[in-house]
Amino acid sequence: MKKLKVSDFNYNLPEELIAQTPIEKRDESRLMVLNKEKRTIEHKKFKEIIDYLRPGDILVRNNTKVIPARLYGKKETGANVEFLLLNNIEGDIWESIVRPGNKLHIGTKVIFAGGLLKAEILDIMPGGTRKVRFEYKGIFNEILDKIGLMPLPPYIHEELKQKDRYQTVYAKYNGSAAAPTAGLHFTPELLNQIEEKGIEIANVTLHVGIGTFRPVKEEDVEKHEMHSEHYYIKKEDAEKINKAKKEGRRVIAVGTTSCRVLETVADEKGLVKETKGDTQIFIYPGYKFKCLDGLITNFHLPQSTLLMLVSALAGKEYIMNAYEEAVREKYRFFSFGDAMFIS
Repeated sequence: MKKLKVSDFNYNLPEELIAQTPIEKRDESRLMVLNKEKRTIEHKKFKEIIDYLRPGDILVRNNTKVIPARLYGKKETGANVEFLLLNNIEGDIWESIVRPGNKLHIGTKVIFAGGLLKAEILDIMPGGTRKVRFEYKGIFNEILDKIGLMPLPPYIHEELKQKDRYQTVYAKYNGSAAAPTAGLHFTPELLNQIEEKGIEIANVTLHVGIGTFRPVKEEDVEKHEMHSEHYYIKKEDAEKINKAKKEGRRVIAVGTTSCRVLETVADEKGLVKETKGDTQIFIYPGYKFKCLDGLITNFHLPQSTLLMLVSALAGKEYIMNAYEEAVREKYRFFSFGDAMFIS
């Protein structure tokens, strides 16, 4: 098999197709339906996904919650600074991306919202991020809700009017720096209809890191090193997934994040267990899926690891053709864009 190059996963995307704002009604977005056996492509509305789900299927979704992790503050000198919280190391100590990086040395103190939150730089970490200790009175997440902004991806230039639109309706556990965007299309009503049809729902949690937007710098795909993300899967969810697997029912992941948890945890028979850990799994063509049968996902960036993942599931040529068709049909791309169902 010839070596995969990152440039094999390039496609031409006009800038106006990058969705800047969420569509008014979540489930009114468009849905491209791919059947990987028949190699067909259909164009639907997202709410019509119910017609493609069968009783007995199990949907596995990621119930992580995006924290309003972008903070604007001032150094004691009065200079403006920006923090982006990446992950909670322990207690009130966080790893953060800071700007301007060259001005935030060890020992620098920063004030946010007139002193509602204070921070001190403890250390410079590999890659230039900072280890930061926060001081505050009250509950950290409540302060973040008050003064933090949603950490929208770098390709979104519009301000988000409603914070909850960069959050799934079933978001539960704080910890993500980016939304698991395939889940943004679901409404409570659609989820009820899905359950009424006899489709099960299980949850996993993977806290999405900002590394999800990091470009692949190596031309040789196999040399790329994935960022690490923390996940956990609870006993009752593992049992639901295993029962479906043993009975030959379809396991369908809502989003690449849920897919990565399942494939990290699954054994050779596709069975999972209650566990937690960090995953750096990198799925690209040639990978043999153990647990997953289908995937609901958005349209991903050219040359990204996520485009490689969907190509591994459905075949590179078929996916690249589907993406070209999506461009022709003027689908909306990326986080606030339209969806694809691969079955």
